[in-house]
Amino acid sequence: MINEEKAIVDLLQSAEGPKVIAVVGLSDKPDRPSYRVAAFMQKLGYRILPVTPKGETILGEPVFRSLAEIPFPVDVVDVFRAPEHVPAVLADVKQMQHKPGYLWLQEGVIHDEAAAEAEAYGLKVVMDRCLWKEYDRVHGRAH
Repeated sequence: MINEEKAIVDLLQSAEGPKVIAVVGLSDKPDRPSYRVAAFMQKLGYRILPVTPKGETILGEPVFRSLAEIPFPVDVVDVFRAPEHVPAVLADVKQMQHKPGYLWLQEGVIHDEAAAEAEAYGLKVVMDRCLWKEYDRVHGRAH
């Protein structure tokens, strides 16, 4: 089920230690939402993996050109791309060596067909939600 509350809470309240988040479309510009959200999650202990076609490092982590290049498990693929790019992102997810648990589409990123396909592939899908805002909501913090 897309935007399943239990899945969101399980992800953001897990005591199992830091999670690994691949951020597709992560900008190296501190004023961009993708950078601010990723930096916030990194400060909380999440490992951030930038996935973008340019740059060498962002937030101290090496840049991957595609999700398929990531050689180790990822818990969440967080997408900061326009909705029309979501099918291509999902195709890249399917090429990953290790299937992630979540496909998270940030606020304004809505693609019902790709979300349904991701669910059929076995991913938990969160769509049109901000990871930072959801973290704050789940933890009872004002945003």
